[in-house]
Amino acid sequence: MKKILFVIGSLRAKSFNRQLAGVAKEIIGDRAEVTELDYSDLPLMNQDIEQPEPDAVARVRKAVAEADALWIFTPEYNFSYPGGMKNLLDWLSRPVKPMDYATPTCINGKRVAISGAGGKAATANCRAKLTELLTFIKADVLAEQTGIAVPAEAWATDILTLSEEQKMQLATQAESLL
Repeated sequence: MKKILFVIGSLRAKSFNRQLAGVAKEIIGDRAEVTELDYSDLPLMNQDIEQPEPDAVARVRKAVAEADALWIFTPEYNFSYPGGMKNLLDWLSRPVKPMDYATPTCINGKRVAISGAGGKAATANCRAKLTELLTFIKADVLAEQTGIAVPAEAWATDILTLSEEQKMQLATQAESLL
């Protein structure tokens, strides 16, 4: 059975992107094993602590290496991706063995889907920049993406409700990823 690792860009417990990931998990159903990556304890990327790798880094690298694909669900912060997401990707892009730039990293060639729920731009800027970054670090980014503009009332209730069309976009993405 395929293993898909969900990466949620917002660490907030009731985040819209965590809710979006929940809908995607329902869509995937029993066709794949879905787990969520906890990267909340990653230290900031710092070459002074890179080797030996911190335990949290070893744990997330192992989870990414063992996954068949990643599905990122992320908000847009200030026209870009959240800092925690960038930190995670910085760690994943670094050599596992000191100064060994010839051996592929754990994210090299990994299939990655990107979705996001956020403001009026539906995370378009974040998704574009994330695509650029993931491509640079040699991940295999899927062309299909889902962007959700969160309705104004949801910001007051913390409840994300998707239309059937939005659910179909996620289903199309899931099919491509599977």
